[in-house]
Amino acid sequence: MKNLFSKSLSKKRLAITFASFVVLAALLGFSYYEGSKYTVALTLNGQQKVIKTHADKVKDIFAQQGISLNSKDYLSPSADAKVKDNQKIVWKQAKQVQMVQDNEKKTIWTTAGTVAELLKEQKIVLNDQDEISPRPQESIKNKMEISIKLALHLTLVDGGKEQQVWSTSATVADFLTQQGIKLNEFDRVEPSLSETVKKDDVINVIRVEKVTDVVEEPVHFAMITKKDENLEKGKEVTVKDGRQGLISREYEVILENGKEVSRKLISEQSLREKLDKVVAVGTKELDIQVSRGAETGTEFYVNTTAYTAYCNGCSGVTATGFDLRANPNAKIIAVDPRVIPLGTKVYVEGYGYAVAADTGGAIKGHKIDVFFPTKAEAFRWGVRKVKIKILQ
Repeated sequence: MKNLFSKSLSKKRLAITFASFVVLAALLGFSYYEGSKYTVALTLNGQQKVIKTHADKVKDIFAQQGISLNSKDYLSPSADAKVKDNQKIVWKQAKQVQMVQDNEKKTIWTTAGTVAELLKEQKIVLNDQDEISPRPQESIKNKMEISIKLALHLTLVDGGKEQQVWSTSATVADFLTQQGIKLNEFDRVEPSLSETVKKDDVINVIRVEKVTDVVEEPVHFAMITKKDENLEKGKEVTVKDGRQGLISREYEVILENGKEVSRKLISEQSLREKLDKVVAVGTKELDIQVSRGAETGTEFYVNTTAYTAYCNGCSGVTATGFDLRANPNAKIIAVDPRVIPLGTKVYVEGYGYAVAADTGGAIKGHKIDVFFPTKAEAFRWGVRKVKIKILQ
C-alpha cells in the first residue's frame, strides 16, 4: 500500500514539472516574439500613434491597420520601403476636389488640409477683389467643390463720369447689379446687358431723357417791292413798315448724358401774325451821261485806278447818292473834292466824258478812281496816268 502511494506521488510531480517547463518555454517564446518586433511611429492624417510590428515593408503595416493606400496619397517613406526600428511613417490621405475657375471645371487629388493650402499647392494667387467659395480657412473634404471667380479690371462710364473698377460678374447685367447701377426707362448700355464681360471692357451707361421744350420764335416778314416810275431808278421808299410775327413751338427733346442729341416738333401756335414790308422802287431813268460841251477847261494829269459797284467794302451807292448797281452803264469817277469838286463834269483820256460823283478813302490829291460795270473791265484799266480836262 505504501509503495502504491509513493508511485502515485512521483507521477504527479513529474506532470507538474513538465507543465511548468511548457509554460516557461511558452513565456520565453512569447517574450522573444514580442521583443523582436519593430517600434514604428505612425502619423495618419495628422493623428499620431506608436505601434510594434513584424511587418517587412511599409505597405504591410497599412494592410495590418486595415488602411487602403491610393497612389494619390502622400506617404513617406514609400510603400515598398523596408520597415526599420524606431521608424517614422507619415501618411496623408488624398481627397478628390472639383475646382471651378472662370466656368472651367477640373478634378484634382490633394492632400492639402485647407482650401488655402490647396491654393498654394496649385500655385493660385488671389487678389483682394477675387472671390472664392468656400473660404480659404475651410478644411478640405472629399468631393468638395471649390469655386474661384477672378476679378476683371473694367472701366465704368455712368452718365459721362468714368471710374476704374474690379468685378467678378459674368455679364454686363450682373456687373451693373453688383455696382448698384439702376437703369431708367430710356437709358441704354453699351455693350448690351446680355454680353459677357471681358478684361479691360468699357461699360458705358448712357443716361437718356425725353423732355418737352416750349419756345417762342420770330417769324420774319417778307419785303414786297413795287415799281414806281415817278422815283429815280435805284431809289427806294418804304410804303409800309414790316413787323415780325411770333409763333410758339413745342418740341420733344432727347438728351443723352445731359446733352441734346435730337429735337422733334410736336405742335405750334401763332401768337402774332407777321406784316410784310412794302417798298417802292424807282424806275425813272436819269441822264447821267456828259454831253460834248465846250472843252476849254483846265487840263492836268492824274493817277488813275478802277473800281466796280461790287468791290470789297462797296455799297454800290456813291457819295452823292447815285445807285451804281441800278445804273451799270453810268460814267462816274471818284475824286478828291478838294481838287475836283463833286458834280464837276470832266473828260478823262481813254475813258470819256464823266461826272465826279463819288469819293474814296484812298483818293487823295491828283488821283481819281474810274467806274466800270464789271471786274474784267476794271482789271483791264489797271493803274495808269492820264490827262483829265475840267469842262466848262
